[in-house]
Amino acid sequence: MSNPHDYIVGWICALRIEYVAAKTFLDEKHAPPESVSTNDNNIYTLGKIGKHNTVIAVLPQGEYGIAPAAGVARDMLHSFPNIRIGLMVGIGGGAPSPKHDIRLGDIVVSASGNGKHGGVFNFDHGKVIQNQPFQESGFLNQPPTILRAAMQGLRADHEAEGHQLERFINDILDKKPRLRKTYGRPQGITDRLYQPGVLHQPNDEPNCDLCSNDPSSLKVRAERTSGEDNLSIHYGLIASSDKLMKDAMTRDEFAKKGVLCFETEAAGLVNHFPCLVIRGICDYADTHKNDDWQGYAAMAAAAYAKDLLSQIHPNRAEVEKKISEVLSATSRKADTIIRHHQIQKHKDVLDWLTLADYSLFQSDNIGRRQPGTGQWLLNSPQFCNWRDNPNQTLFCPGIPGAGKTILTSIIIDSLETLFLDNNSVGLAYVYCNFRRQDEQTARELLASVLKQLLQSLPTLPESIQSLHRMGSRPSLDAISSTLLCVAKLFSRVFVVIDALDECRASDGSRARFLNEIFDLQSKCQINIFATSRPILDVISIFANRVSLEIRATDDDVRMFVRGHMPQLPEFFSQQGLEEDVTSQIVRSVQGMFLLAQLHLDSLRDRTSVAAVYKALKQLPSGSDAYYHAYEIAMGRVMSQLPGHKGLAVQVLSWITCAKRPLTVKELRHALAVEVGTNELNIDALPDTSIIVQVCIGLVTIDESDGIIRLAHYTTQEYFEKTQTTWFPKADSYITTTCVTYLSFRAFKSGYCESDTLYLYAANNWAFHARNAATICEGVIDFLESGPNVESSAQVCMRPELVTWTSKEGQRVHRRARGLHLAAYFGATAETRILLLTNDVELKEGYGRTAIFYAARTGHEAVMNLLLDSGAKADLQDNGGNTPLSFAAAYGHEGCTKLLLAQGVKTDTMDCLRRTPLCYACENGHNAVIRLLLEAGADVNWDGDGSYTPVWHAVNMDHITTVQLLLENGASANSELIGGESALSIASKWGNQAMVKLLLENGAQVDSNDRWGNTALECAARYYHIPILLLLLHHSKSINLKDLRRKAPPSRVAKHGDPEVIKMLLENSMKFLLKSNFGRAPLACAVDRALKEVSDTLARLRKPNPGPPSKAPSLAFSRTVPKGTFKWKSLLADTFTVHKELSNPKRLHQDDGTLSAAVPSKTQRI
Repeated sequence: MSNPHDYIVGWICALRIEYVAAKTFLDEKHAPPESVSTNDNNIYTLGKIGKHNTVIAVLPQGEYGIAPAAGVARDMLHSFPNIRIGLMVGIGGGAPSPKHDIRLGDIVVSASGNGKHGGVFNFDHGKVIQNQPFQESGFLNQPPTILRAAMQGLRADHEAEGHQLERFINDILDKKPRLRKTYGRPQGITDRLYQPGVLHQPNDEPNCDLCSNDPSSLKVRAERTSGEDNLSIHYGLIASSDKLMKDAMTRDEFAKKGVLCFETEAAGLVNHFPCLVIRGICDYADTHKNDDWQGYAAMAAAAYAKDLLSQIHPNRAEVEKKISEVLSATSRKADTIIRHHQIQKHKDVLDWLTLADYSLFQSDNIGRRQPGTGQWLLNSPQFCNWRDNPNQTLFCPGIPGAGKTILTSIIIDSLETLFLDNNSVGLAYVYCNFRRQDEQTARELLASVLKQLLQSLPTLPESIQSLHRMGSRPSLDAISSTLLCVAKLFSRVFVVIDALDECRASDGSRARFLNEIFDLQSKCQINIFATSRPILDVISIFANRVSLEIRATDDDVRMFVRGHMPQLPEFFSQQGLEEDVTSQIVRSVQGMFLLAQLHLDSLRDRTSVAAVYKALKQLPSGSDAYYHAYEIAMGRVMSQLPGHKGLAVQVLSWITCAKRPLTVKELRHALAVEVGTNELNIDALPDTSIIVQVCIGLVTIDESDGIIRLAHYTTQEYFEKTQTTWFPKADSYITTTCVTYLSFRAFKSGYCESDTLYLYAANNWAFHARNAATICEGVIDFLESGPNVESSAQVCMRPELVTWTSKEGQRVHRRARGLHLAAYFGATAETRILLLTNDVELKEGYGRTAIFYAARTGHEAVMNLLLDSGAKADLQDNGGNTPLSFAAAYGHEGCTKLLLAQGVKTDTMDCLRRTPLCYACENGHNAVIRLLLEAGADVNWDGDGSYTPVWHAVNMDHITTVQLLLENGASANSELIGGESALSIASKWGNQAMVKLLLENGAQVDSNDRWGNTALECAARYYHIPILLLLLHHSKSINLKDLRRKAPPSRVAKHGDPEVIKMLLENSMKFLLKSNFGRAPLACAVDRALKEVSDTLARLRKPNPGPPSKAPSLAFSRTVPKGTFKWKSLLADTFTVHKELSNPKRLHQDDGTLSAAVPSKTQRI
């Protein structure tokens, strides 16, 4: 055995192919270490390279990224404390540029150009500032001086004499010819650098055989001359991140900043395991696959690493400081990285569900509470009964302004306090908001409930991890089933919903959300609390449930008024006046908290006691109180000095008419825009306090998120009724402000997310323009300013129908012009003007004309105008999409009719082998589907073995769409490449109704894909028990083998789920049959040795006195925990076990295996 203290070089690989390459360059191979650290999970290869004792480790199978790399380095330093030199050697994606002719098989070595960093940075940490160079803020430490010196020496040698790396590689391959196929240099013809806009074509094999070889699709590069090395070495910046870079456009942006290579581990090492990063280039960090080059790239990197070590004299290495000494806190720092990574991964999963965060609203609302108010509700018998007993519902309707939202926040706060130390109780809440209806769909609301329950768990349960592994955002049904699994983890769950009346009802969101919540309540311990205005459809939903009306009590209003009296002029504190004001307001508000606030605001500018009493007599009350109170408030606004009045009208115009809530910062920038200028004058930004002051209580700022809004829903309703009176030209003013901002000189070269108003202006100027009576000032000038239009298109015209694998940003829609933008937004009048000077067939960077964008957004008037102007309706863009593809994908029935009337082809296939019908099915647009089918679209289109319409509809859980397709002749056995059937997809998603529908229409249960997986396998893997039973009922051959010869039931039992085990035992003795690997389903369950499985089996004991020879074959030759006697007795009761297995002493063997109890000629029951 080898002494771990003798090793000074630590070499880390991420992949098996890199590990193999590294081992081949060992000059000597040593015995394994005599000992390693207790918690060291690494596997090591020890040996000598030159005169240096070297230890090589590889990341665990299936793991890559920053955290696993940090973990391997940490464990290596624990077990080999004398390591002085660190190397991270493997493969990466190249970033070629005019300055750096990087090709497949080349090598990139991390090196600093200025000595300020180690040549590696985490590209998640970079930032872009308008008109400034990219700032890489995530640079990591330099490698030790000894490595940098060796690198410089080797670089000089190579420059003067050339390198011998190819010879080193060939010498290895000559000695080990079996490696040549995988690790030899591929033919040069396979080194193809595609243009950034050319995407990879789907292919069964990991290569680009199906991708175009047309010269226009490739970047032309000169052949390397005889004076140049075939394998070139590049020194410079390596970008590292947890995410794979597979985007050519983003790659090129980084390449302009000096990045040569992308990889996924170094950022986890170099600050905590100082090392040099060496990468062989195996692809170009784009969508194209080139697995053929991975082996050779790994060999090239390993060859360089060996050559580098030859530059270091052993004596010099031995006096170098130990890495463990240089980093005294290595372990702690690595643990911190891993912990941070786990926390971030947890957060990523939760944010994947929904980005909504209602805790900010809760914090703001509870902060507005007047201390002592709301106690009447907390003490009410109805609330106490709801709080103290499971499965209760309490509905609290209330008139507008009664204080429902503040009372809701009080209830949430009381529950959080009560169950602070009780982790078995879950709490989730949502605040519905009329300004956020677009984002508060039934799916988003339900996802928020799920997210909040998950946040209170220490780890993410398997149900959500399985959902996340499926990739695409889950459907409402998938969220609902997962929510049920998660809710069952709690002893009780409280769900609190405020302002149901503000949740959109027209699209069914409100009804669907409530139906899901009530269905959840019927299956587990859920308590539901909800508030709403007393509107009929909400009241009917809560019929026969406990109800308690919310009104502002006199005591609460009195406390509120007294609490706000100090905000009034000092003379209000005179004896008797304060009490008279309080009493009069309490009498006039009639249960409306908001009215009390408005009354107090109306008294702020009174200058004498007499004026106060006069105002008190005029306080409005009754059903029209709000309207009159707002009229009084606006009268005060309009009577201000001209500057204050003008500012107030602008503020109220923006807040009332804005398409979405605005932050204070956004509003301040909007107010500072001056028409006719080409840059923002920072000195024109109005002070926040002035903005609030001039609006005289009609606006408020949410401190938690910085949103400035109208004081109440009723305020919005008032201004919607009176907009033509107070600010009739609001939309024209906002349009002109937006296009002026978008036309600023600074945005000719692109935008930055730090440009405060840009996102709002770019996305919404046309919305306001359409509401304006005429074409607004500055709009045409903006649309004719090419660079500014292109920058704006980067925000609003994101890539559609094509999947991108990294952040969308400034690479989007190059060469977009005003005509495209006008068509996208449905600006008909502007489009007509632009057509006078623009070609209707003008294409942008994706090869799309204006008609594509009219189809994308469903603007029929613009499409008609374009068609009348000669636009071609059947063009294909760079990705093969047609205008019909866009209209179908987004469900625009009118545009679909217009295009079909032009005689366009219905089955045009794009680069992903999808037709317009596929896109319509994927998104569940049944009306469009009917139009396409009537026009002759192929209902069984398979794209030469690709995705079918049925498969798309099943994959997205659109059951009515599937039914429509089946009624029109679609096959229920539609398959994807590799044979994954629609039935398998439905089984994987857990959609029982879909599975039943497919089975009723002839879907084959036992068909398997290229790996032998079946629908049974999918249902089993994701624990969908009802579906598994349904499939079993229809299966003709339960024990179908996959290519690994392992039966699906064995895999099911392997997870140890008690329900699965119960199903296996109750449904068929066929599940006791062993697979061809000798593993039976029940043996897999035993293998897990889980207590709950044991308990399940115990409840299902079925003694069988029959002779052993007639019993099914079942093997017991796997490891179980020592002393697990009840497994033996349990199985003995359940089946007739050979007498040798009935001896408890034979079970308790030193190796802890049941196989130790079995005679040499293993006997089976």
